[in-house]
Amino acid sequence: MLAQEIIRAKRDGAALSEPQIQALVRGLVDGSWSEGQVAALGMAVFWRGMGRAECVALTRAMMHSGRVLSWPDMPGPVLDKHSSGGVGDKVSLMLAPLVAACGGYVPMIAGRGLGHTGGTVDKLEAIPGYRSNPAPAEFDRLVRELGCAIIGQTADLAPADKRFYAVRDITATVESVPLITASILSKKLAAGLQGLAMDVKWGNGAFADSPAMAQELAESIVAVAKGAGMPTRALITDMNQVLGREVGNALEVQETIAYLTGKGEREPRLHEVTLALASEMLLLGGLAADAAEARAKLQRALDSGAAAEKFARMVAGLGGPADLLERPHVYLPEAPVLRAVPAPRAGRLLAMRTREIGLAVVEMGGGRRQAGDAIDMRVGLSGMRQLGDELQAGEPLAWVHAGSEVDAERAVATLLAACDIGPAEVAWTAQPLVAARVE
Repeated sequence: MLAQEIIRAKRDGAALSEPQIQALVRGLVDGSWSEGQVAALGMAVFWRGMGRAECVALTRAMMHSGRVLSWPDMPGPVLDKHSSGGVGDKVSLMLAPLVAACGGYVPMIAGRGLGHTGGTVDKLEAIPGYRSNPAPAEFDRLVRELGCAIIGQTADLAPADKRFYAVRDITATVESVPLITASILSKKLAAGLQGLAMDVKWGNGAFADSPAMAQELAESIVAVAKGAGMPTRALITDMNQVLGREVGNALEVQETIAYLTGKGEREPRLHEVTLALASEMLLLGGLAADAAEARAKLQRALDSGAAAEKFARMVAGLGGPADLLERPHVYLPEAPVLRAVPAPRAGRLLAMRTREIGLAVVEMGGGRRQAGDAIDMRVGLSGMRQLGDELQAGEPLAWVHAGSEVDAERAVATLLAACDIGPAEVAWTAQPLVAARVE
């Protein structure tokens, strides 16, 4: 079971056996596989793929590479949601307290930024004092008492995936259906869930850049999850533009707070995706009889303030300020440079190259170039205009929040190059927000 022979087998297109996959996972955990060998195996899988049996074996091996949670005597269904990654996607921060306010229990083990996309844990760590790595007993207590807790992947939960995930991020091997499937499901299965709603993004800001790849990923996740005994549904949603109006860690927390408290208009696409996924979770958990009832319950949880209260209690329970919702600007860091991105001409915003927009935030320090990089929580984009919007010449497409004037100038140029403005008279039709549902 030499690492180089396993790499060679996959490089040459062979299906890896279960013992070979278990050897890989052991090597990931005990360090006997070097970073170079892990990267080489990732690239071999990227080019050669994996069959369904290989993917199931990798998922199960990574799931059992550490502790597997259980939730005995929980008074309600244990549910979760996961996204394949997008730009401005802060849905998890809103959805977990929403579902908890409707009777679900959400022990969310979230990820960090990957490639051009932001990570849920990174966003929450923009909140001063927020602890994304509580002790297991504390995590258990918080989920039982509050109904939700969002934490990072702990050292003892699917540790093989944690190492593989970090190497994939910096070696251009993210966009692999079997590796994405195994990475997501190893953590979700280890979390002891009774149901999972999956948000598979497609478009120029997603890892799946075509509907066909998104469909392949959705079907892979649903099939592997069900094969492992976890009921799962997937929605394929549009990521050909930024989701919501804010991009960047602290800025996305601000948008989350505004969404939950109802302070300001909820961006329609962000609201629809959040309700659609939360509805799937309520249905999976038997908390609603149909989609209409699920949406009504969720809207009541928003309007009554129950969801906002859950979020506030979760933040305080994990070490953040108790009055974050009342005074977010006191606690969330702000960038020293604020620069408008003026529309170069009057017209309609017809397209945006969303991946480039995500990379602009990474370039400002809002994401990682290498696995151990520190993140500048302050930087990002706010007030992003949406496709179909009409603009006047000079009207801001967005606002850049940067750490320096040089970074701001570079981000403004990138954003202008990434957005296409055409005549206002040009007919424009929105992409369906939810393109398909897989169950």
